[in-house]
Parts: sequence; structure tokens; C-alpha cells
Amino acid sequence: MFRRHLLPLLVEELQHSPAVALLGPRQVGKTTLALEAAQTIPSIYLDLESERDRAKLTQPELYLADHLDKLVILDEVHRAPGLFPVLRGLIDQARRNGKRAGQYLLLGSASLDLLQQSGETLAGRIAYMELGPLNALETPAEPIDTLWLRGGFPESLTASSTARSLRWRQNFIRTYLERDIPQFGPRIAAETLRRFWTMLAHHQSGLLNVAQLARNLGVDAKTAQSYIDLLCDLLLVHRLPPWHTNIGKRLVKSPKVYVRDSGLVHALLDIENKETLLSHPIVGASWEGFVVENLLACAPAQVQAYFYRTSGGAEIDLLLTWPSGALWAIEIKRSLTPKVERGFHAACEDLAPTYKFVVYPGQEAFPLGHEVQAIPLTMLCSQLAAST
Repeated sequence: MFRRHLLPLLVEELQHSPAVALLGPRQVGKTTLALEAAQTIPSIYLDLESERDRAKLTQPELYLADHLDKLVILDEVHRAPGLFPVLRGLIDQARRNGKRAGQYLLLGSASLDLLQQSGETLAGRIAYMELGPLNALETPAEPIDTLWLRGGFPESLTASSTARSLRWRQNFIRTYLERDIPQFGPRIAAETLRRFWTMLAHHQSGLLNVAQLARNLGVDAKTAQSYIDLLCDLLLVHRLPPWHTNIGKRLVKSPKVYVRDSGLVHALLDIENKETLLSHPIVGASWEGFVVENLLACAPAQVQAYFYRTSGGAEIDLLLTWPSGALWAIEIKRSLTPKVERGFHAACEDLAPTYKFVVYPGQEAFPLGHEVQAIPLTMLCSQLAAST
């Protein structure tokens, strides 16, 4: 059992919001976390992929009205999009009766934008939380390279061998392509989407070029863009936006794109073990995506993330912005003797960040000069988690 850092935040949100949507990819641990959060309060759990549980909601107003005194956990809520108007009426009814929080916990495998109705019908009544794969702070007993190789899905990370872990991830990808993704959008050939997903893995942490991806896949740019949007809405792919501000420089305007879980990157590229990974051309880009995803998972919700790149070569891999205006500039290196490039110094001169870090795969922090600190991933994750 892993201790998820989202648990206390979820418990707190249930005490203040009528409905909470807990979103994340399949098999990431949403159900386990929801049941753990509900241990101390009266609750019922309905899995909407179960025919028996769906049958209970044939007349949802009647069934749910009998349980207004409990927290109702609705798993795989996208299976019943017609529920959202019903939930809205029941939430308003409970408010009139004096109950203003802790009524519904909705679990979904995609952003609620993809579920369409929910954002409109529950506006002002629902809070959103996202559960990603396990991160470095949630797996202190695991070597960081094991987490990087296998990714953060619990079943993959705890598999009995690297071969079993890879097999689990390959089955996960196949299930998504053949069964899950068709539920959320227009019918897309599984093999076409697999090729597209694999292209993104080869292009890990690179600038998004939709036209090039479309040409390689043999589709038009609009179709390729819809594939990216779908994978982002399924919380499987991340677009990291470029920093945008008027500083008198020509800035790169395309986002970076990466597959969010490093284990899925390696499965898509058929990388089974660490030795194969370290000799693969994707190694640096894979490490960068892994570090970025871990840092964003540990950062406070109000922190915004960007990258910075100019046409002149100034570059920061990850730029974190705080509501106070503070900037954290983060460079990512897969080397035990990291060196700061000229482009990073030039970017720091442009932006004057509050802190400058180089994340590397070592065990201790040390200064690199020019107020830049080399720091292990887990240490920087801890600093972010402790920040407000």
C-alpha cells in the first residue's frame, strides 16, 4: 500500500464541496484512494462498469434520494453521463436541507471536458482533483531508476520482474486502444492510434509539430491535432506551454509534448530493462519527461509550469511560476557531473529567477556556481511539496 499525498487534500475537499471529481488514467489507484478517504464517513460505492450497480441507477433520482445522508462514490462515471443533471438537483435539494458538502465523489478516467455535460451541469457545485501515477515521494522504498524505468502505475512498479512489468504496460496500452479510447470519441483504428502514440514516445519532450506528425501518419493536421487532444484529455499525454511574456526576445511558441508516464514511453518503444534504456537515443528525453512529471505532481496546485526557449538559444527546461511572481528555473540533466549550458545562463539573465536548479540523478545537493544548485529529484520534490 502506497501513501498518496493527495489523500489529506481529498479528505479536506470532501468536507467543503458537495461533489468532488477525482480524475486520472485507469489503474492509477483512484478507487483505492477514494475508499481510503471514505473510511471514516458513511458511504456507498457504485462501480458503473458493473451491470448490477448500473441496474441500481435505472431510476437514479429514487435510488440516490435514499442515500442523501451518505457519501456516494460513483466509479467510472463516464458510463452514465445522464447522471449529472440528476446530481445537480439532488445537491441543490441537500443544500436546502442544510447539507452543503460531502455528497458525491466521482471517479473518471478522463478530463471532465471530455465528458461534456458535467462541467456545465455541476458548475459551482464540484471540485476537481487529479491523481497521477506514483511519484518519487510516494515510493521512498523504490530506487528512483526503477520508478523511471517502470513508471508510476502501481501494478507495473510492483511487478515481480522487469519482463512482467513491461508485459503489464503493453497490455495496458492495448486495452486503452481497443476498449477504453473508443468510449470517449469517434471511432479511431487502434493500430493508427498506436502508431501515433509511439511517434509521441519517439518525440518525447520535443516541440510539438502537428504538421510533421500528420505527414508521418498520413492524415491531415486537423486529425492529428484531434488525436493529441484526445490523449491529453485522457491524461496520458501532457503539453507543456512555452513561457509567454514581452521581454523583447523572439520566443518559441510551440508547446513541448510528452507521454506522461515514463513506463508507458518505454513500453511503446519496447525498452525492457535499464541497460537497454541507458543505451537508447531516448534516454535524455525520457529522463526529462520523468523529472517534469514528478515535479509537477509534487508542486502546489497554484504553481504554473512552462518552458522557456528563444530563437537565440536561451533555454530553461522547466519554469515554475508562483502567484507571488517568484520564478524557479529548472534544468534537467542525466549526468552525475552536470554542467550548466550557456543557454541556461542566458535565459536566467532574461528572466532573473528566484531560484536556479539543475536536477540530476545523484544523491546529494551541491552548488555549481552563479547561484545554481545541483539537486536530486526527490530533494526538489520535497521542497516543492513543502512550499505554499
